Amino acid sequence: MEAYPRPMGKLIGELSKLPGIGPKTARRLAFYILGQSTGEVKNLAEALTEAKEKIHYCSICNHLTAETTCSFCRSPERDQDVVCVVESPKDVVAMEKTGEYRGLYHVLHGAISPMDGIGPDQIKIRNLLPRLKDEIEEVIVATDPNAEGDATAMYMAKLLKPLGVKVTRIAHGLPVGGDLEYADEVTLSKALEGRREI
Repeated sequence: MEAYPRPMGKLIGELSKLPGIGPKTARRLAFYILGQSTGEVKNLAEALTEAKEKIHYCSICNHLTAETTCSFCRSPERDQDVVCVVESPKDVVAMEKTGEYRGLYHVLHGAISPMDGIGPDQIKIRNLLPRLKDEIEEVIVATDPNAEGDATAMYMAKLLKPLGVKVTRIAHGLPVGGDLEYADEVTLSKALEGRREI
């Protein structure tokens, strides 16, 4: 005999596929959702569908946007001669929390990892090159301080330095093996201040 009606089992199964959501949390969320009004559940479903259908990557920097270009690329108030290269859109959010960085971004959507079969062509490095013909003077590489992030940083330095662009790497005030999205604002601020050329 099943403990739950089939639709609830399906809901729990789908919720448990979310990152960080185990079976117990999935059950809790399923019971919470079932306790909400039909209107609230429809609003949640519509928000999920709308986000999936309308959010895509910026045509310039690859960050998330509902427009053709993201708010950072459109903003005339951003420092146009510095680009911070990060691995994921979550890292843009982390960098913005510092309040220290006022330049542009470039999101790679991954890092070089030969062990996983991910090379430079599997991440979005190449579409950074046309941007460097404009006013870009410095590229800050803010990849995670782990083997994959270091490999990506070294590849970028070799690729970009011949173009006459200053390439720096954020300081390793972050724990080795850590992720940018989990770092606090002070640590990220110090890492930005202590960046060095690579």
